Amino acid sequence: MLSALNFNHLLYFWAVAKEGGVTAGSKRLHVSQPTVSTQIRKLETTLGAKLFDRAGGRMTLTDVGQVVFDYADEIFRRGEEIVELVRGGGDSPARGFRVGVVDALPKLVVCRLLEPAFTGRDAYELVCVEGKTNELLDRLDRHELDLVLVDAAPTSDARRDTWFHRLGSSTMSVFGTEALRDRYRRGFPGSLDGAPMLLPTRGTRLRERFEVWSEETGIRPRRLAEFEDSALMGVFGQASRGLFMAPTAIGREVQRQYRVKRVGRLDALREDFYAVNAERRLRHPAVVAIATQARERLFRDA
Repeated sequence: MLSALNFNHLLYFWAVAKEGGVTAGSKRLHVSQPTVSTQIRKLETTLGAKLFDRAGGRMTLTDVGQVVFDYADEIFRRGEEIVELVRGGGDSPARGFRVGVVDALPKLVVCRLLEPAFTGRDAYELVCVEGKTNELLDRLDRHELDLVLVDAAPTSDARRDTWFHRLGSSTMSVFGTEALRDRYRRGFPGSLDGAPMLLPTRGTRLRERFEVWSEETGIRPRRLAEFEDSALMGVFGQASRGLFMAPTAIGREVQRQYRVKRVGRLDALREDFYAVNAERRLRHPAVVAIATQARERLFRDA
């Protein structure tokens, strides 16, 4: 029964899980550490489950604890929205949604992915920041970001309190000006051998996959330039400096924005997209909308 759950106990648990320990949690709540510990034990008794593993002076969430934390995080976030709504005189408050974007991700894909978060009836005030994966995940850990978009699955040393949700993947297509398209589309992809190519910088996942593909097929384009920013690479492609790759999922947008043509599709090359947050199950309305848009529309036929 709902009456059996003491929300004050839940608040103490949430604060400790959020801050990463009893000491930090008690400071946030402005109460003593023994009080916090007592309230958490009472919550564990009520639920009949252990919420934290305590070892070596460290507290980590159990699997059950992570589920409870996800629900608690949603409950208290909604509570803050209620206060904002009432104090604002009944008008729907502008809700912030902070997203970190790995700088190697194609900007057109990011725009399509995030579109549901800032359009429509449940629009959020979107804040986007770019950076490297570890830097952005650190900011997610500090609760400075609500979501991080990345191009790689979690590694063996991934953080235990972050969850990677696969949004989908797309094959890659090669684009160029009409003159370059007419020259290299016949015999594609073999025609790329020796063709002028604009490539992502070394160290990016797409570049690594391209190098493997090139080695396996023996097709070696002539590298003209390397770019960290996919948008800048598209601008150079528009200026007829060379062919370039972009996800097939945004092929129409690429052709329209840079006034180029698609030379062909590389089915052996794929780029992956993941959303990273602190929820095992997606509950935040904006994240749910992003995942739904990605899986049902953006990457469906890519």
